[in-house]
Formats: sequence, structure tokens, C-alpha cells
Amino acid sequence: MPEQRESVTTNPADWTSSLSYQSRATSKPTAADMRELSWKARERNRALGVTGLLLYDKGRFFQTLEGPVESLTTLWQSIRSDTRHTDIEILSEHIIPARLFGSWDLLSYDAEAISAEAARRARAAHALTRQVPDMIKLVLDGDDIGINSLIATLAEKGWDGDSIVTSLIEPTARALGDAWLSDDCSEFDLTIGLSMLQLAGHAVRHTPTPQELRGRKYSILLATAPGEPHALGTSLLADLFTDAGWQVDMAFPDSDQALVNQLASQQPDALDIGLSDAVPRRDTIAKLRETIGKSRFAAADQLTVISVGGRLFADAAATARNVGADIARETAAGSSIRIAELIRQKRQEPRSG
Repeated sequence: MPEQRESVTTNPADWTSSLSYQSRATSKPTAADMRELSWKARERNRALGVTGLLLYDKGRFFQTLEGPVESLTTLWQSIRSDTRHTDIEILSEHIIPARLFGSWDLLSYDAEAISAEAARRARAAHALTRQVPDMIKLVLDGDDIGINSLIATLAEKGWDGDSIVTSLIEPTARALGDAWLSDDCSEFDLTIGLSMLQLAGHAVRHTPTPQELRGRKYSILLATAPGEPHALGTSLLADLFTDAGWQVDMAFPDSDQALVNQLASQQPDALDIGLSDAVPRRDTIAKLRETIGKSRFAAADQLTVISVGGRLFADAAATARNVGADIARETAAGSSIRIAELIRQKRQEPRSG
């Protein structure tokens, strides 16, 4: 049965806008200046519902901001009058299908104070996200060869699997969901498109870090929320956790009881419950809270770590507390490290060296 589509507003005030600019610093900021700038900007951005990136390198600022149109208009007036920079040049200004920096009030990089690798990663997110429109076209055209070719090309150019997942595959899924919600594609297109991204994700390999390898002794049950038809995020997680050496089991339950039965039988160290990576599904909060409550009851000694993921939590990680989970996945990449640390904390295990 087709799911009930959420209501969609066309009020421009609800749109997400993106603005990028560069400027010249009027004087070289110290490390303390950058910390103060970042702290104040985070407080301001949080109040306005704005996220973004700030980069300082060789006397120049580069900043990308994303959020409601009215908030960016207010913020831009303040930025233009700031005497700490001059020669301000707008590089791009447009409506975006999904936030790139949804987890950060302000992701700040001082390229003169950090490693070249960190600066490369900051620029990588932009480079990969620029590929999202091409990826959407390939997906909607059903061009699996083109999708795999694009991912293979990116891998050959040196992009790692985590970057491809975080900055290309997941944003493409969110953009497909937005296209469906605005009637630019059908539910069939969305479902097939997510399946194609799921298959493409299997080709993206993850090289575990020494920190992740310490999680080899742990087990996790990866489950879609009961009745959830889209499994992209759960599929990506399965590959990433398997590569990191975890014992991985998967579940696609049609009811809370089915999930509880499998959880009680397997007693894993962690449970991840995934919603769609494409559709927000805000109307499922109460149901998910009930599912997690039943799962807690089935977990031995209440030591199982429960994480949740999907578009809803990528846009608002704090929502995890509202449903009773221990952590929200803002992206699939890096989840094994964060969940392993929570397991160690719950068990009061010493951190291995």
C-alpha cells in the first residue's frame, strides 16, 4: 500500500537557501580571534536555524551558509557590515534540495592552523556535492552503468568511501525525497532510485581505522523501522560495519513484536533502527518512541545501545532524545566509532590503546 505522503508547504519562508561568498581579511586573525569568531557565529546561527562552513586561508575568508531565506537575509546584512573583512564577493546564491552542513551550526577551518588533510576534506565536501545533480539525473534515468562509472571515477581520483557516502549518496537520497514530495518524480521513481543508490553503495569500500578495529568484538542488529519500505541507510551501515569487523545481522520487521523477538533472541551489543534517508517522516516520532521503548524491554540488562538514523535525524540530531535513543546517526560514515564508544561507556570498559 502506498504510504501517506506528508503535507508539503510552498511558502518561500520554508525553503532552504544557500549562500557562498569570499572576502579579504582586514587584518590577520589570531587563533584566539578565530575561536571567538566561530563561537559567536555558532550562537547566532543556532538562533537563526542556519548551518554552514567557514574557511580562513592566506588572508581570505570563504563561507557557505544555508538555512531559511529570511534568516540568511538577516545574517547577510550583518556579514556585509562586519569590519573584519572587505572585498566581499558572492560566489553563489540558490535554493538547495538538502543541507550539506546539517549537523553543524558552523563548521570552522583555519587552513593556516590545521593540517592540509583537514583542509582537503573541507573542500572535498563541496566537490562531491556538486556531483549530486548529475547523480540524480543518472538515478532517474535508471542508468546504473553511469552511476557505477561516476562512483568508480571518484574513487580513482582518491575520494574515500566515507566521503562518497556522506557528500554524494546520502545527499542524493535526500534530494530524491524532496523531488517526490514536490511531485517532480513518482513514488515508483523514488523507490527504484533508492534501490539503485543502495546497490551503488555496495561498491563503496570503507577502510577501517585502528579505532574502529577495536569494535571487532561487538555485534549490532541493523533494522529498518517496522514497516519502513526504504532500506538505503541500513544497507550502507551493513557494509560499513562489516568492513570495520563487527558481527552484523539485519532485520526488516513488519511489526514491533517481530523486531522485539529478533532482539531478544540475538541480544546484540547495539541496535540501529533506520527510517528513510529520503523522506523526513516527522509523523513517525510517537510510533518510533514506542518501538524503542519495547526494544529496551527486550534488551538484556538494558545495556544494548540504541541508535536511530534517517533523514529526520540528519536534519535534527537532537530528535534522538525525543524518541529515547542513545544516539542519532547524522550520516552512516563514522557510526561504528561513535556506537562502539557508547558501548564501552555503558559497560564501563577501559579504552584499549
